[in-house]
Amino acid sequence: MARRRAAERGFTLLELLVVCAIIGIVAAGAVLSISVLGRDRTLETERDRLVALLNYARDQASLQTREFGLYCTQDGYRFLEFDPRTNLWKDITDDDALRARILPDGLSIRLAVETHDIVLTTASKADKLPKTDPQNYKPHIMIFSNGDLTSFELTLEREGSEHATTLAPDGDRITARDSTGSQS
Repeated sequence: MARRRAAERGFTLLELLVVCAIIGIVAAGAVLSISVLGRDRTLETERDRLVALLNYARDQASLQTREFGLYCTQDGYRFLEFDPRTNLWKDITDDDALRARILPDGLSIRLAVETHDIVLTTASKADKLPKTDPQNYKPHIMIFSNGDLTSFELTLEREGSEHATTLAPDGDRITARDSTGSQS
């Protein structure tokens, strides 16, 4: 009889606290995973990477007195260097930081150079980036050996959402402006 009465009393306070803690952890994980907080960490990471790479390429162009460029597709980009011997643009092979990159799924690039919208091709995911005729292989954004850049606005955006960030040169640095208007 005493055992039956003990079983009918219900849950202890400790058991209830453990269940509440588990529910809280699961809810926090769900909130962070679906970006209810309004942030797109993948977009922010790619933005920061591209700003750093553009600044790095600018520094390298100045230090090495070489002309660099950025060639963009809708879903990726690659840095190029000008070869004065052949008078052609080619991939940078001696610096792994400036290798060709594909954006994560769901992100895309829009580009305006000197206020003109550029129609970007789509890179094949299997081929990494398009194989183009070397005669027509020219960068969209020039990075000159004196540190100057072509005037541009490069927008990274999340497909199907309002999340976007725009990169543009601002004096001696590249700045990023989010879709909310905040600068980083």
